[in-house]
Formats: sequence, C-alpha cells, structure tokens
Amino acid sequence: MRGRLAIPLGLSPSPLLDLSDRESGISSWPFDCHGLWYNLALVVPSLLFIVYLLSQARNSLTKLSHGRSYIMISYYGLLWVVSILNLLWCFLQAWQCTSGKEPAWNLLSLFTTSGMLFLEISLVAFLLQGNYASGLDALMRTFVISGIVVAGDIFLKAIYVFGFGVPLFIDTDESSNRVKWGLWVVHKLLLAAVYGFILFMHHTRWRERLPARPAFYNYILMMFLLNAIALFSCVIVANGAGFGFWLYNLTTVCYHSLYLPFLYVIFLADFFQEEDLHLENVYYSEMKDAGFFDADWE
Repeated sequence: MRGRLAIPLGLSPSPLLDLSDRESGISSWPFDCHGLWYNLALVVPSLLFIVYLLSQARNSLTKLSHGRSYIMISYYGLLWVVSILNLLWCFLQAWQCTSGKEPAWNLLSLFTTSGMLFLEISLVAFLLQGNYASGLDALMRTFVISGIVVAGDIFLKAIYVFGFGVPLFIDTDESSNRVKWGLWVVHKLLLAAVYGFILFMHHTRWRERLPARPAFYNYILMMFLLNAIALFSCVIVANGAGFGFWLYNLTTVCYHSLYLPFLYVIFLADFFQEEDLHLENVYYSEMKDAGFFDADWE
C-alpha cells in the first residue's frame, strides 16, 4: 500500500537488554560448564583457606621474623602465591567454556598447576635429601631441582596447548582426545611412581633417609593414592569410558580444593600454632634428619 512507512527490522538492541544479559551472565556463572556443585566444591574450600591465612597472617609473620628460617619463609610466600592463583582458577571456571577466553584459561591453568607442582616437587626433594639437607644450601639446591623440572613441564605443556592446540586444560566434555589423555597418563604415572618409590623406601633400610614423623608418611600415602586414582581415570577416559571422566573431575576437585590446606596442616601448622616463639629449636631437633630448618640459629 502506498504511503505505508517501512519499519526497519534491524533495530539495534536496547541498552536495557544488554544490561540484563550481562547481569544474567554474571548471576549464572556458578552454573556454567560443570554445574553449581562442582564450582562450589572448588571455590568454597579455596576461599575459606585464603580467609584463614589472612586471619593468621599477623601471627605467622611475627613467628617467621623470629624464626629466621629461610625454608619456612620461602614456603609461606609460595603458599600465598599459589593459593591466590588457585582461587582465581576456581572462580574462573566459566572461561573454559566461553568463546574467546580459552587462551586466557589455558595460561591461568598452566601457571596454577605449575605452581602447585613446584610445591609438590620441592617437598619431595627435601624428603629425599635426608641428612644432607640443612639451611640455605638445602633451599637453593631444592629450588634449583624443582625449578628445572617444572620449567620442563611448562615448556612441554605450552608446546602441546599453544603450539598443537591440544585442549589439555579444557574439561567440558567427555570426548576421548587420545593425545590429551595420553599426556595426562604420563604425567600422573610419573607422579604416582615417585610417591610409590618413597613409600617403598619407607619399608627398606633406606627409611633412615626419610623424616621420622608419621605425618610425612601420611602425606606421601595420600598423594600416591590421589595420583594413582587420577592415573586410572585418565586411562579409562582415553578408552572412552564416561565413568573415568567423572572420576577425573573428582580428583581435580580434591586436588585444587584440599591439597593446599593439607600441605599447610602437614608442614606449616605446627610451626605457626605453637605459642613458644623458640619452637624452631625444638622442631628442628625433631626434624634434624629431614633438613626443613636452618642449621645455625642467629
């Protein structure tokens, strides 16, 4: 009909609708990717641990300044850095299923997992040094060894993730990418083998090289079981079993939500919770064979 006005169909979206979409995206982040319970299981323990560290920060710094233990100071600082990275990793789970955020997620995952791996390897290095570990020399030797191993791990993962496009840190589906799961099988196998070897040492004549405290044996046992279960889950996921993917996610939640608090309880809690500021002398006497503290007290 003549005189009828043409109404454009390509209207630009209303700012109110854009705001509503953004608010909806923000409010729905706990339900993205793996779902509400998965995200809560990651975020809540990690956040509570950071809150606990904050509540104890003043007391901890006071005891560190009196103790003058290079090893304890270094581990406390590393624990803070890795805990913050891990909390960000837990909060930003939605990045792995958001278009355009995959590179940022891969980078965050690479640094977070590498930081946690550095803590693992350095602790194992201390355990294996035994009577030869003491003070600043032990710290430098351990950090050099750990740094070399972790640097190699980062380099290989970066090649596969950013060079070959292997979705190593993307766990939003159950697809059996054989390259991805093959890499995780090798990774978990090596860790399980190291922890298994230390458990074997505990029942041989070499046990004198290991710390005498039962807590350290329990730490090694728990880490061996966790990596053995993760290894098993990676193997069955690689062969197309859906149960393996669920089991792998369970080990991921346990590792990222509980490992750092577990490490704190085993290796740091006694040092910080003792009222006597000269605990380091008593604790060092008990742990002389492990080499966790300085040999000279100024």
